[in-house]
Amino acid sequence: MAPAAQERTLASRLRLAVVRLNRRLRAQHPSSGISLTQLSAMSTLHKCGAMSPGKLAAKEGVQPPSMTRVIAALEQQGYVERSAHPTDGRQAIVELSETGMAYMRATISAREAWLDEQLAGLSPAERKTLGRASEIIERIAEQ
Repeated sequence: MAPAAQERTLASRLRLAVVRLNRRLRAQHPSSGISLTQLSAMSTLHKCGAMSPGKLAAKEGVQPPSMTRVIAALEQQGYVERSAHPTDGRQAIVELSETGMAYMRATISAREAWLDEQLAGLSPAERKTLGRASEIIERIAEQ
């Protein structure tokens, strides 16, 4: 097989493996009626901290009116809180509430527990390989 074809095969295999693992990890969260879109917005707030709805929409790659609906649903469920923007009275700041933070901690814990269980079934050599692969994937993701 030509080197270019091998690289395409590696790219395809890696993409598919990451998508499948992400899907399995997403399934590992407490039951709550939160949609994947809402969970993604909460994850961004958890990782990046409080921000305006417009900035959250941009980070999530959705239109501001869509994010407004997501925020409203999360606020109604008690997972996020809005406050006045410190310098721009036309805007608000959205952040996770204490309930939202507790939900994110539980979600992360459930996902990591599932992944720990899967990793425990691997050989030490396989875990070492995955450790190195995770460093490389992180480097690729940061570019």
